[in-house]
Amino acid sequence: MKTSDALKKARLSGLDLVEISPTARPPVCRIMDHGKYLYDLNRKNKSSRKQQHSHAVKEIKFHSNVEEHDYQTKLSRIVEFVTKGHKVKVSLMFRGRENAHRDLGFKLIERVISDCGELASVDMSPKLIGRHIVSMIAPRAAKIPVKGRQEKAPKKAPAEGPEKAPAPPSAETPAKAPQEAAAPEAAPKEASAPVAADAPAATVEAAAEST
Repeated sequence: MKTSDALKKARLSGLDLVEISPTARPPVCRIMDHGKYLYDLNRKNKSSRKQQHSHAVKEIKFHSNVEEHDYQTKLSRIVEFVTKGHKVKVSLMFRGRENAHRDLGFKLIERVISDCGELASVDMSPKLIGRHIVSMIAPRAAKIPVKGRQEKAPKKAPAEGPEKAPAPPSAETPAKAPQEAAAPEAAPKEASAPVAADAPAATVEAAAEST
């Protein structure tokens, strides 16, 4: 596309023609709102600088013969930094004859760690580097419940009570008639008297009448 045509198209849409890659052949341009682009870029740079500042490492220095009041003041500063999300570098320097009692310095650093145990975790255990004892503590990560993974409580089964007796038939519902009794068997008929084959006809008739 010609440059004049691209400019005309950008003006019609009320935007700007911005050159993205001038070294390419042909050069690459984009139609966009240049003012909005610079504003968004400035906001991103500011947010990135804030994040870098928020994750800065603070340092609190101690001595092995620190007084109780000074210790509590420094401890409150550590708690303040940790609650704001900063890492804190706890350092202790030995001076002169203090080097002969380095165990006191380790005990002091362990006390600081134990006093901050509820709010912070040990990122680096105490180490002796030259004449310094250095340790790093970081704020504890907050436990955020994950959605969709919460187990549902099982439903309670209904309590088994005593079995209910069957309800008596209501007066409106007619009781079922008993099945008809089987018909009694017919009584066997009395056998007729045998008739002799040679009997006379009158005797045969009389026998038939008697039956």
